[in-house]
Amino acid sequence: MDITSPGFEYGEPIPLQHSCNGEDVSPRLDISDVPEGTSVLVLIMDDPDAPGGTWDHWIAYNISPVVTISEGDHAIGTGGLNSWKETGYGGPCPPSGIHRYFFKLFALDAELELAAGALKAEVLDAMEGHILADATLLGTFTFDE
Repeated sequence: MDITSPGFEYGEPIPLQHSCNGEDVSPRLDISDVPEGTSVLVLIMDDPDAPGGTWDHWIAYNISPVVTISEGDHAIGTGGLNSWKETGYGGPCPPSGIHRYFFKLFALDAELELAAGALKAEVLDAMEGHILADATLLGTFTFDE
């Protein structure tokens, strides 16, 4: 399985429009090679470089297997709580320096029995034993440049 974006290459900067100082819209994500038997997808975007520990920007689960998540699509699957205690996408907004943002995609063999607003830890626990494949897209962001 693979996850890419036409807006930025792996390891390259995420465009300003996807940040808190831009339009704060999620980037388009293209998904390929989803394994046979996939029931749902899970998407987690986080920043491990945040000063207080990993910051969760976007958690969505029970996403129907798709090949594209459109730019600005906040209604995919069921929304989990990000670190702002909201559902949906929250773009890069680092206080300083270059931060790394990981878009982690998981293909699962079963739907997660979680209500909307689950925390990342709850999603990860519920996924155990159900992961068929995973893929990661890495983007960077800084306001310093």
